[in-house]
Amino acid sequence: MNKVYACIDGLKTTTAVVDWAAWSANRLGVPLELLHVLERDPDSTAVTDFSGAIGLGAQEMLLQQLSDLDAQRGKLAQEAGRQMLASAKVRAKAAGVLQVDGRMRHGEFVDTVIELEPDARLFVLGEHYQAVAASKLHLDHHLERVIRAVKRPVLMATDEHFAAPERFVIAFDGSATAIKMLDTITRSPMLKGLPALVAMCAPDTSAAHEQLRAARGLLETAGFEAEETLLSGEPEHALPLLMESQGAALLAMGAYGHSRIRHLVIGSTTTSLLRHCKVPVLVLR
Repeated sequence: MNKVYACIDGLKTTTAVVDWAAWSANRLGVPLELLHVLERDPDSTAVTDFSGAIGLGAQEMLLQQLSDLDAQRGKLAQEAGRQMLASAKVRAKAAGVLQVDGRMRHGEFVDTVIELEPDARLFVLGEHYQAVAASKLHLDHHLERVIRAVKRPVLMATDEHFAAPERFVIAFDGSATAIKMLDTITRSPMLKGLPALVAMCAPDTSAAHEQLRAARGLLETAGFEAEETLLSGEPEHALPLLMESQGAALLAMGAYGHSRIRHLVIGSTTTSLLRHCKVPVLVLR
């Protein structure tokens, strides 16, 4: 686990992804690798693959023109990718990262991420949505699939602009896997020195308060300045309201086990949470 990987695609969160990755690499003291994956455009394949539908003769010229157009599109995509990587490298170095490399790969994005995972300390991706109906949005399938597939932490940039966090909030549910998430946080230098707030959505019971105090104690033992808060309601509604009051903050969540938080991260409520909670989200394993 030697690098932070910034997965950039040229969409609106790209500069924020680079900035978050640079911030993370500096905090972790590891190199930064800028990654751009050129995937085959399925729409392009659908338009240009007429080989089984039209015959020989004069129509071969049309096939050749379509093939040439596809090749030109590929060359333009490669050149755009090279320029994007070069610009991102300059931006990362300006943010103080000493070791920055860039690579462009051809293939399926999630497969590429899985291939690179053994050398990864953290993946940083941008949040995007896809319209599936006039009034319905789905979180980009790349992001959901990466969260499901990899065992490394994933940091999601949810806004076009970067602001270094002044604190972080832990979405906690009292489960054993949530305790494991706390342990991961205390052993990493990434969030050291930032005040922490442990937030739990649960009924107001003595057991819930005891779990919160125990979580806070683990953080304080590790040297964190920590507070706790008990929230009413479901996490996808309560957490965005809480984050609105936290200023420049990062939300840390777990994505393992069978906890409510896990289902929030990689379940049907993910889009609802992230659309209303416009803060960076760190998903931990």
